[in-house]
Amino acid sequence: MTHTRMVAGALALLAVGLVLAAPALAAPAPAVAEEGRWAFQPAKDTFSPESLLDLRSLNEKVAGEGGFVARSKDGNDFVLGGGKPARFWALNDGAFDKDLARHARFLAKRGINMVRFHSNITPTGADLMSIDTKDRDHLWKGVAAMKQEGIYVTYSPYWAGPARVKPSMGILDSGGNGNWGLLFFDKKLQEAYKSWMKQVLTETNPYTGVPLAHDPALAIIQIQNEDSLLFYTSQGIKGTARTELRRQFAQWAAQKYGSLEKARQAWGGAAPSGDQDAPDDVARGELGLISAWELSQHRFGENLQKRCADTMAFFSETMYAFNKMIGDYLRKDLGCKQLVNAGNWRTADNVVMLDAERWSYGANEVMAVNRYYGGAHEGKFKGWAIVAGDRFTDPSVLLQPRELPVSLKQVEGFPMMVTESSWVPPQGYQSEGPMLVAAYQSLTGVDAYYWFATGEEGWRQPGSANGFLPSEGKWVCATPMLMGQWPAAALLYRLGYVKKGPPAVHEERTLDELWQRRMPIIAEDAGYDPNRDKDGLSKQSNVKNGVNPLAYLVGPVTVKYGGDPARSMAIDLSKYIDEANKTVRSDTGEIEMDYGRGLCTLNAPKAQGATGFLKKAGAVKLADVTIASGNDYATVLVVSMDGKPLKASGRILVQVGTTERPTGWKTRPAKVGAKDGEEIVDFGKAPWQIVEGDVTVTVRGALVKSATVLDPNGMPGRKLPLEAAAGGKTFKFPPDALYVVLE
Repeated sequence: MTHTRMVAGALALLAVGLVLAAPALAAPAPAVAEEGRWAFQPAKDTFSPESLLDLRSLNEKVAGEGGFVARSKDGNDFVLGGGKPARFWALNDGAFDKDLARHARFLAKRGINMVRFHSNITPTGADLMSIDTKDRDHLWKGVAAMKQEGIYVTYSPYWAGPARVKPSMGILDSGGNGNWGLLFFDKKLQEAYKSWMKQVLTETNPYTGVPLAHDPALAIIQIQNEDSLLFYTSQGIKGTARTELRRQFAQWAAQKYGSLEKARQAWGGAAPSGDQDAPDDVARGELGLISAWELSQHRFGENLQKRCADTMAFFSETMYAFNKMIGDYLRKDLGCKQLVNAGNWRTADNVVMLDAERWSYGANEVMAVNRYYGGAHEGKFKGWAIVAGDRFTDPSVLLQPRELPVSLKQVEGFPMMVTESSWVPPQGYQSEGPMLVAAYQSLTGVDAYYWFATGEEGWRQPGSANGFLPSEGKWVCATPMLMGQWPAAALLYRLGYVKKGPPAVHEERTLDELWQRRMPIIAEDAGYDPNRDKDGLSKQSNVKNGVNPLAYLVGPVTVKYGGDPARSMAIDLSKYIDEANKTVRSDTGEIEMDYGRGLCTLNAPKAQGATGFLKKAGAVKLADVTIASGNDYATVLVVSMDGKPLKASGRILVQVGTTERPTGWKTRPAKVGAKDGEEIVDFGKAPWQIVEGDVTVTVRGALVKSATVLDPNGMPGRKLPLEAAAGGKTFKFPPDALYVVLE
């Protein structure tokens, strides 16, 4: 989720925790719509059977009714207990103090079939082996409630940032660096972690009568969140913790070379540069550690590069061994049948180090990454809140497509998840997010995408980021232009309306290549992170003479570790990527990104739509749908609700999104660094004010005779006139709605 370099990230996630735990906001008084906008004030959802938009039926009656979620035969995807392929439209959820039964029903209605409980199970007192029983109770209650609505749970119990363990409790002292990296090599902390997991997973959940270890509603266990020995935080490990890590490196080197002296000879006497570490101390059985920054460099001499390669192997193998140990403990000692994901992080340099990070996750069954999208944001509380005086840029990802969060290099044989992501406020071009995620996830085969985050029972109206500071929340998604755009996107993604493409790129790498930090043929960008990167913006990879990174928008990009580099390949991308005209077409022919004009179109038999700067684009003509918009920017999705192609469908969902801002939101032009941006004069108040839609939709061939406007809860309202058009029907979408159903 800044990194100056290590501490601010922990503080920011604590702030995010406050967002999730903030008290429920009172319903706003009736508001006057601002000019050209409509006030978003939905009634409380009663889950009436008369609702025409309810995706609960996509979920199982009870999560796990057929058994535990597993991997497909080739390992690349998820399947439900009965073997049915599974795709997860997911959410990071912290609504622990709400009516969870109602909350779960609300989420299921909008397409959610997986939530991630990202928590902090570490002890609240002085006993290292104890746990936060309140946190466990949150998890237990959450699993019970979600299960009844067919929603699975991913459990993330530990993040080093806010972990409450201290050297006084018996763990290694990292010299003020907190707990970063310790879990991978501190034996005492590892034993405590096992104790925590045993208490959480094997004691009977009083709300279900079943221990979580035996409950298939708990689908995935994520060992830890956002930590790595290959990230910059490892450079801060000092004190007794560093001594122990130096000792373990010495043991590793002695085992590889026969002795410490032979190891040093193999490295030609090369040692860590500058003051990164103390000299080698053979007498004490310690070897100096090369920093994450040095590992990302290749400008040092050959001997030091040999030592760098061994350090890289040591760090990676240490993480792999820890991940395997915990996976084996969960499976063999605790009897867990859940899938396990090791972690979800980045590295000091994703070009030359990320493959090693992902290799270390291969000790378990599932790969993951956290990757957000957003613009630059400057301000005192930029990591977690939006206040007056903040400055920001507001780019659409349609104009910078490399930053799409699902553009991922997927490891062959493993499902891939994005366990935290969103279009992060004050980003305004948000309605594009759900459509783009659903379309490109489908194309590339990414198996789960978890929106971040909610702490509300239902919709979130504008309000304080933590319940105290006058501000607007930053890490929020239960809003009309994000959650309000989920139904059509979740429907097309979960039902497989968009084809998965054949691989656009397949790479095979030896492990030695990973340790040597050799250039891959294609790399993955780091993503938006205002809490660790100086400017918060996505760090683009740069592979000299490599494959065009726009290949991620053409089809799946896959990698195999321990394979034969001679088998690496890329299709002829010139057939799909036109850099002169700034367009990228998928290798299925169903998706096209025009990043020159800021437009993406989806053209599948059962789902068609467009997002971006539609007015400038003019009429968008798709196979069975034409979209005309007077809005400078909008997102329109037309999706079959009866499983038939649109041209033969008798029930169709038309969903429209524009942009939203709080009531009273005001900005003025400002510079953000060297870029043109905005300064917030007033961050506003509830309710949301949504730009009125100006959209006309024509559907050809569909067997529809009526158009019904729905409220935000899917309840039917007024009828719209359907007019005959060439081979179909046309209608003007209402300016103050999100959904229309054609029947």
